Amino acid sequence: MKEIIGITDVLCQVLQQKSQDILNAMNIVSTTKGLIQKLRNEGWKNLLKNVVFYSKKFDIDIPELSSRYVQGRGRHQRDHITIEHHYHFEIFNTIIDFQMQELDNRFGEGTTRLLTLSSVLDPKDEYKSFNIDDICCLIEDYYPLDFSENEKINLRFQLKHFEVDMFSNSMFQDLISIADLCRKLVESEKSKTYYLIDRLVCLILTLPVSIATSERAFSAMKIVKTRLHNKIEDEFLANNLVVYIKREIVKNFDLYSILDDFVCLKERKLQF
Repeated sequence: MKEIIGITDVLCQVLQQKSQDILNAMNIVSTTKGLIQKLRNEGWKNLLKNVVFYSKKFDIDIPELSSRYVQGRGRHQRDHITIEHHYHFEIFNTIIDFQMQELDNRFGEGTTRLLTLSSVLDPKDEYKSFNIDDICCLIEDYYPLDFSENEKINLRFQLKHFEVDMFSNSMFQDLISIADLCRKLVESEKSKTYYLIDRLVCLILTLPVSIATSERAFSAMKIVKTRLHNKIEDEFLANNLVVYIKREIVKNFDLYSILDDFVCLKERKLQF
């Protein structure tokens, strides 16, 4: 519907921007969910009013909305279901619920919090999002295995030094992205001093790639693991997924070269 497309279009435009402000993007996600929920709760009457208006304007017949809804020619009809009830709850609400479910799947509470916390090291606007406690929460909740307990303690002190350094050192001013911050840390060799911060920055930078790679793998799984392949072994499935996902590279290999490699492997085993 036009209302849903209009509401979600703002979010789509924000997510497609090259220079993304994660906090603003997450706020748009929240407002999008709120507007769609409001449309579900309050939008039916306005939609029905518009439908009636345009139907009368163009001489389109409108069924009696309070009459019983008849579906097909089946004998088991639901007498308590009216035409308005059908279009309101079984079509209008269902479409909106589907959209809400899609947003929740893409931007669940955990994902939203992860992206929000990941923006605390963003140097844009003079490090306006920088917060030591939030950075430590990011480590504790999402990267507990990448830092030892001692490193978590040392990280807090490194962040305190870095907070003073980034405002007093002109090299860290006027940066617009976390990638720029990572580059400056390496160029100034401060990545050796703030090695824990540098590690965290690298983890944050790989986050979009990790998400995209996971989504790509699940999309490929839907294609490879079909109804006829639903009993495929995990190892065989993994091998098939690699071949499918990396098909551009696989095209460079021919069947005979693969057979030759297997022959060589067999000869090596015989030598033992």
